[in-house]
Amino acid sequence: MDIPRIDIAPFLTGGAADKRRVAEAVARSCRDLGFLVIAGHGLDGDVLGNAFTLTRDFMDLPEAIKNRWHPSGPAKQRGYHGFATRGLASTMDREVPPDLRETLFLGPVDDHQAHFVHLPAAATAYWPNTIPTEPPGTDTALIVLYRGFERLSDKLLRIFALALELPETYFAAKTDRHFSILSCHHYPALAAAPEPGQLRTGAHTDFGAMTILAMTDAAGGLEVRMPDGEWRGILPAPGELVVNLGDMMARWTNDRWTSTLHRVANPANLADAASRRQSIGYFMHPNFDARIECLPTCLDAGEKPRYAPITAGEHIAMKIAKSHNV
Repeated sequence: MDIPRIDIAPFLTGGAADKRRVAEAVARSCRDLGFLVIAGHGLDGDVLGNAFTLTRDFMDLPEAIKNRWHPSGPAKQRGYHGFATRGLASTMDREVPPDLRETLFLGPVDDHQAHFVHLPAAATAYWPNTIPTEPPGTDTALIVLYRGFERLSDKLLRIFALALELPETYFAAKTDRHFSILSCHHYPALAAAPEPGQLRTGAHTDFGAMTILAMTDAAGGLEVRMPDGEWRGILPAPGELVVNLGDMMARWTNDRWTSTLHRVANPANLADAASRRQSIGYFMHPNFDARIECLPTCLDAGEKPRYAPITAGEHIAMKIAKSHNV
């Protein structure tokens, strides 16, 4: 099977029939694979391109300068994290070397700490950001891009709701104080060979409700494990974005929709400068206290939920603890 490509613009601008047609196509992709490529999404290409350029320039700075923005607080998904200091395959309880990448994280732009003051564990989820100011304009560019992904996420959740035979605004009350993460990954060319089993990103499933991903074109890219077990590369065309489901959406849908294993493969020649790669992903995490339990339209008569209820905050904290290697 191919990875579906879907133009979502008719949902955003058309009538009821257009919305239903897009929702049905998305539902098939989410059920069969958990990955799709979207066009017509409305995310500003210039905003995305500016963020790619500035974060690339940031990654070219000396390590000592980049580490000025390594987070000092308890939040692990903030600021800069150095090369090969984290490993996502560990979230699948696998013992493998850390990933061959460095990352810049941005958390929620809005401050919801006061709202969750009664939940001490939420403080980390809404911890202040540590955003580089070098090169000049990096902080502003990432905040603007975060807002763009935030708006697109709301649109996609409306599509998901109709695809699940729920009211279009069903997820709005569960995501109005979200703690989503923007991750800017850099995969440099290497001077030394990787360790056995070490990949640019180890095989894993994503933690949250969904991921929206933009990437540059370079050897050694994103691969998806297809239903037949084959690993297949995926590269969106210019202007397209990759969307995949995370573990929370699988729990919400009682596994009717799938959270699929994926990885970032090593190129044949890691030392080749052309293998340098970037990606920027928006990882949608609902409100910290959102209850992740089987949706009413995903349970047949007499069927039992496969998962016990859990809050979004509890689920993400468990996953992050496993991925942080140092």
